[in-house]
Amino acid sequence: MNNEDAQRRASALFKKEQQVREAEKAMAEYQAEMQATREKTARLRALRLARDAANAKAPRPLKPSKRKGAA
Repeated sequence: MNNEDAQRRASALFKKEQQVREAEKAMAEYQAEMQATREKTARLRALRLARDAANAKAPRPLKPSKRKGAA
């Protein structure tokens, strides 16, 4: 019976250690995804700001107004 208890304790300890390793792996993956999202957001924000700045500098072409009955 003592051998069975030791086997059960060893098995339980192994499972806990395995869960800890899996949790650490999952947290590392989550943090990597969050970092990638932050970098992508920063890149897109920079592109958007550059586009907006370029559009603000360029004069907008005037379109002729389309009025009804003006002929």
